[in-house]
Amino acid sequence: MATRSNPAARPSTPNYTVPFIIVTALFGIFGFLTSLNNQLVGKLKETFALGYGSAMLATAAWFLAYLIFSVPSGKLIEKVGYKKTMVISLFIMVAGALAFIPAAHQVSFPLTLGAIFLLATGVCALQTSANPYAAILGPEQSAALRVNLAQAFNSGASALAPVVATIFILTGARQRGSATEQAHMLIVPYIVIAAALFVLGFMVMGLHLPTVNLTRAFRPSEAGAANERSIWSYRHVVLGMVGIFFYVGDEIALAAIGVRFAQEQGISDVKVAGFLVTVYYLLIMVGRFIGSALMTKIRPEKLLVVLGILGVLLMVAGMALTGPMAVGCLVLCGLANSIMYPTIFALGIAELGPLTSKGSGVITIGNVGGAVIPPLFGLMADHMGIQHAFVLIIVCYAFVVYYGVSGYKPRRPA
Repeated sequence: MATRSNPAARPSTPNYTVPFIIVTALFGIFGFLTSLNNQLVGKLKETFALGYGSAMLATAAWFLAYLIFSVPSGKLIEKVGYKKTMVISLFIMVAGALAFIPAAHQVSFPLTLGAIFLLATGVCALQTSANPYAAILGPEQSAALRVNLAQAFNSGASALAPVVATIFILTGARQRGSATEQAHMLIVPYIVIAAALFVLGFMVMGLHLPTVNLTRAFRPSEAGAANERSIWSYRHVVLGMVGIFFYVGDEIALAAIGVRFAQEQGISDVKVAGFLVTVYYLLIMVGRFIGSALMTKIRPEKLLVVLGILGVLLMVAGMALTGPMAVGCLVLCGLANSIMYPTIFALGIAELGPLTSKGSGVITIGNVGGAVIPPLFGLMADHMGIQHAFVLIIVCYAFVVYYGVSGYKPRRPA
């Protein structure tokens, strides 16, 4: 009696929906904490009687962590995997948030900078793992779309941070007489942040996050050569790092100068000026949602070029116009900026296969632009005026355009 052989079942396509939702939530967390740190500059200036230059060390301490720990974070991913790196990152962030307590009790600016640096170290490792993980949760051709979608929630959380800071940290700071009372206003918010991160760390630890195969972009004959080749020899990775450097510097500089520029242009109400900065972040979020939809029909690098050119045009107009129109050009730069970070990141790690985690570490170094471009922009603004200093932002956008035209193209080993 002949036996019938059943056809082999086709392997089912992995469902990455739940892991993607979890990673998207992590994007919101590091976006919120980064934006919240930017709001601390004014608070620290008042509490410790600092100048703007010294107070900006809070931003420098944050982004310095990216310079030091981005590559080690990539190596950590190689050793323990994406999930464990995310968990470790969250617990480092817990330690950083709790470090604000002794800093506040001692009313110590150096200890506060140390707490900021420690918190940023965890955020750096989390971002180094979350960005490529979102990119590889599905087909490579839609990687930029997924990272843009996840980064949209990052921007939404960034827009929420100024509101939270105003209600729980900044309100009443001017009315409190002593530096001790002002410093103590940081304790409760950061205890709450530490508790939330602690719970989230255990939640991620207990969740099933799939291990994704990173060798899909390599032919077997190339895999050995790829592993032997230094990640720094990949042109599109290094240029991606430079692109992130210019983009992050651009985004932070415009957000930091937004209130002051609005006041110079006749918008005297501080609340209205602050609301415009929130609109700037909201436009980044909206642009990322729209960009995610457009990327189903338009190649990411082409969209990157279009928005880079838009940024240049807005800055040129911002230099030529005055009053609310000039302020509007700055705010609309949020729309131009929207897809830049996630798209540059996704293009920068394209076709790296087993070197994806190393590429992520290298590209994440570019975040240090947030510690370099804003102070340089501020120095130019002090000597030339804010509108003339916009030329630096134009340079940032010009490099993004170049990256979208040709810098993103991977070069395979000979």
